[in-house]
Amino acid sequence: MRQRRLPDGLLADVLGRLSIALAAGVDIRRAVASEAGRVPARWRATFERVAAGVAAGEPLATALGRTDGAVAPAVLGMVAVGDRTGRDAETLAAISASLVETVTARRTLVATLVPAAVRLAAALVVIGVLIVLSGVIRDLDGKPLDILGLGLAGPRGLVVYGCSVAAIVVAAVCALPALMNSWQARGGVRRIVEHLPVVGPAARAAEAARWCRAAALAAGAGMDVGSVIALASQAAPGLARDPDTVTERLRRGGSLAEALAAEGGFPAEVLEALGIGAETGTTAESLGRLVPVFEERARRGFAAAAQGLGWVAWGAVAGLVILLVVRVMGVYVGIIEQAGRPL
Repeated sequence: MRQRRLPDGLLADVLGRLSIALAAGVDIRRAVASEAGRVPARWRATFERVAAGVAAGEPLATALGRTDGAVAPAVLGMVAVGDRTGRDAETLAAISASLVETVTARRTLVATLVPAAVRLAAALVVIGVLIVLSGVIRDLDGKPLDILGLGLAGPRGLVVYGCSVAAIVVAAVCALPALMNSWQARGGVRRIVEHLPVVGPAARAAEAARWCRAAALAAGAGMDVGSVIALASQAAPGLARDPDTVTERLRRGGSLAEALAAEGGFPAEVLEALGIGAETGTTAESLGRLVPVFEERARRGFAAAAQGLGWVAWGAVAGLVILLVVRVMGVYVGIIEQAGRPL
């Protein structure tokens, strides 16, 4: 059974401590075993399996890979860089720092989404209130006034409305794994999101940041081009390229930037950085400088989208209130007109 993913914050702490221990000369088996006793109780069994694998002679990435999906594939790929190059301490430190940045960016995004979520909740509550009022206010014929035109009025209508909202929420939660799989597999969800204004560019920037981070880490560790492309593709599926195809194009005399650009859709800034890196021998550094640029671009894009959603929610609330006022005033105007007619 697939296990729940380890929190990025916890994994960052563990890998950070491991990097310090390894840099100090502590044996990796002893260091991993020590971490198994430090983690929260719910994750202890997972890390005990990792410690047992390392004690049996497995590389750290292999041992972490036996945790039934508790560690993300991108992280496993980056840990494997250290295993292959013998630079475990430096690699784990870089992964830990990357995870910390991811946690920080996620918290910032959530902070920007909270106001939008509150406004959306307010809109839903207003709709519920209007449905209840529909059962109280009567039209000229003495029938409940359907303010929203949904055929819902009074407590019974509120129950139907509440069940409908709950069903939509449950359906969205159930569909989330399939949507995420479609995103990872570069399916329809990715194509739709990438064409959305504001959100699409932000999503592409976030993926470019992941690609640059993984590629910079692998290139800095001295891995071959095929391994660099494989690792970066694993971290950023939307920019995935076949390592063998890229290597073959390089053998024909093309540059890495040209090989990656051949299929189209690769960020021009990344291609430019790769070109500069190839000329100066600073590929890892050139890609590394792009990471914060793309991350900031993604953060601003998602924040703008969240703010826009919040204003749409407030607009919906205002529209519903105006609708209520207009409909109620219409009823009373009708009553006054009817009262003023001669018998």
